[in-house]
Amino acid sequence: MVTPSFWAGKRVFITGHTGFKGGWLALWLQKMGAIVTGYALPPSTIPNFFEVAEVDRGMNAIMGDIRDHDALQNAITSSQPQVVFHLAAQALVGTGYSDPLGTFSTNIQGTAILLECLRNTKSIQAVVVVTSDKCYENKEWPWPYRENEPLGGRDPYSSSKACAELVTAAYRDSFLGPAGIAVATARAGNVFGGGDWSANRLVPDLLAAFSQNQTAQLRRPHSTRPWQHVLEPLAGYLMLAEKLCTDNAYSRAWNFGPGEEASLLAGELADQLAKIWGENASWHAAPTVFPHEAETLQLDSTLARKKLDWHARWSLTAGLSATIFWHKSWLTATNMREYTLKQIEQYSADEYPKQ
Repeated sequence: MVTPSFWAGKRVFITGHTGFKGGWLALWLQKMGAIVTGYALPPSTIPNFFEVAEVDRGMNAIMGDIRDHDALQNAITSSQPQVVFHLAAQALVGTGYSDPLGTFSTNIQGTAILLECLRNTKSIQAVVVVTSDKCYENKEWPWPYRENEPLGGRDPYSSSKACAELVTAAYRDSFLGPAGIAVATARAGNVFGGGDWSANRLVPDLLAAFSQNQTAQLRRPHSTRPWQHVLEPLAGYLMLAEKLCTDNAYSRAWNFGPGEEASLLAGELADQLAKIWGENASWHAAPTVFPHEAETLQLDSTLARKKLDWHARWSLTAGLSATIFWHKSWLTATNMREYTLKQIEQYSADEYPKQ
C-alpha cells in the first residue's frame, strides 16, 4: 500500500491538479504531508472537484497551459520537485472528435514540453506520466491487454494517448534515463468517484439524472469497460513513484485496471448504481448514433500486482457506494474537503466506505 512517511516533506509537482483525478491526488498527497505544487488550466466545469473540495487550500496552485514552455519551466524551476505526476490532458473521447487538433496538441505536445522541462531540472527523481487504457490498438478481443501489446488508437483521443506513450519512451531512453531520472507510464481503466462532473461520462451522467429524479440515458450500454474507483489507480501511481525513487528498473509502462469481476457492460454498471442509489432510479438507451468508440476493453494488471503488490482494495459495489455517498453529501452542502479526506482515510485503512 501507499507509504505515508515516504511522502511527508516530499516536493511533488502535479500537472492537471484542477481535474478530477488530479484533485483527488493532490488532496491525498496533502494529507500525507507532501509539499505539493500544481500546474493546470482553470477547471473546465461548474461545479468542479477542485473548488468544491477546496483542493488549493493546502498547496501552491498555479494556473497555466501545459503547452506554455516558459511558464511551465518557471513553475518547475521554482518548486524544485522530486516527484512529478503528469495528468494534464484533454481526457474525453467525444472532445477528441470535436477538437482533434487541440487534443493532439495538449496530449502529445504538452507531454513533450513537460519532459523537455524536466530534463533541465536536477531535483527530479521520478516521473509518472498518466496515459490511458485506450492507448492500445484495440482489436475487440475478449481478453485483457498487457503492457507489451501494440499501441494504437482509431479516434483522436486514443491515438493521442498512444503517441504520448511513444514520446515518453523516447525522452526516457534518450535523455531522462541517462540522467538518472526514472520515468514510467501508467494506463488506468475507466475511473469514477465523487466530484466528477465531466460531460458524456457514464457515472456523472447517471448521478445527474438520478439526483433530479430523471431517467438517465446511456450512449453505449453494451460497451465493456474496466470500472474502478478513482482511489484505486491513484494508489498505484503513488506506489509506483515510491519504487521509481529507489529503483530505475521500474521505468516502464504499467497497467492499473480492476479484476475481471469489475469489467462490465455499461448497462450492467448502470443497473448496479441505480440499485445502490434507490428511489426508483432508472435508465434507458439513448437513440442517437454516436462516433466510434471501442466496444470491449480490459486491462491485465498482473505486473502491478506481482511487482508493486498493488490490488483493488474496494470492490465495485464499495466504490460505487463511496461515489454515491460523496455525491449525496455534496447535495446536502457538507464540507467536501473534509469528507473527501475521510474517504481517503477509509480507503487507506481498507474499510468499507461509510456515509
